Amino acid sequence: MNQGRIWCVVNPTVGLPLFLGAVALISLIIHYSVLSNTSWLPAFFGG
Repeated sequence: MNQGRIWCVVNPTVGLPLFLGAVALISLIIHYSVLSNTSWLPAFFGG
């Protein structure tokens, strides 16, 4: 693991939830963007 020294700077109890929260937020932004900018995906979810 070549990036293991990051935990010497950032505590894992702070860094991991921050990282996972950022991943979840980016995922929600992408899903919202796809839902609002395409016509076929809302129709697919609507049946």
